[in-house]
Amino acid sequence: MNTPTPAPTPEPIRRPQRSYVLRTGRTTTGQTKALADLGPRFILSYTESAIDLAATYARQASTVLEIGFGMGEATAHIATLMPEKNFLCCEVHPPGVGALLKRIDEQGLGNIRILQHDAVEVIDHMLPLQSIDGVHIFFPDPWHKARHNKRRLVQPPLVAKLAARLKPGGYLHCATDWQPYAEQMLEVLSAEPLLRNTATSADGYAAQPAYRPLTKFENRGIKLGHGVWDVVFERV
Repeated sequence: MNTPTPAPTPEPIRRPQRSYVLRTGRTTTGQTKALADLGPRFILSYTESAIDLAATYARQASTVLEIGFGMGEATAHIATLMPEKNFLCCEVHPPGVGALLKRIDEQGLGNIRILQHDAVEVIDHMLPLQSIDGVHIFFPDPWHKARHNKRRLVQPPLVAKLAARLKPGGYLHCATDWQPYAEQMLEVLSAEPLLRNTATSADGYAAQPAYRPLTKFENRGIKLGHGVWDVVFERV
C-alpha cells in the first residue's frame, strides 16, 4: 500500500518592509486648511520613476532625505538653519503633513518638499543611486517589545538601500531615546560596508550635531533622566 506524500509546508508570506505603521490621529482645522491650500505646492506626487531634484526645487543644491518627520518641528528648524540645502521629507500621516505645511508657511520655507507616501517605495523607485547628500531618521518607533523588534525601521535591507543612494561623503544620521534601539542602529550601520562611523568616542555614538534641535518631547525625557543617542555614519 502506497503511503501518500505529505503536502509541502507553505512558505510564510514575507511582507515588504514599510517605513510606517498606520495610526489614527485627529487632523485639526488649521492642518486641514494647510493641506488644501499648500499641499498642491509642497506635496509631491509619488511616481515609479526617478525624481528630478533640480527641477523639483528649481535649483542645484545638496538634498537631504528625512524619513518620518512626525509633526515637522525638527524638520522646519533644520531647514531654517540650512537654507542652502533641499529637504525631501517622507511622512504618511495627515496631521503631521498638515503641521509641517503650516510651519513652511509661517516661516517662509522654500526648501522643503513632502512625499506623503511610504519611504521604502520612494527610495526604491524615485531615488537613483548616489543621488542624495544626507538622510535623517529621528526617533522612529522603537517597538519596545522583543517580539516586535523586527518591525523597527532601521534594519540591514533599508540601510543598504540608503547607503547606495548616498553620494560619497554623504551621511546617515539616526537618533533615538531607546537604548536597545540605539544599540541596534549602531550594530546595523556598522555592518554596512558602504558606511563608516564618524564618531570619535569609544562607544561609537556621536555627539548631538548642532543642527538637530531638542524637541519638547525630548526635553521632557531628558528631565526625567532618559538618554538620547545619535548615530552618524558617512558614505565611503
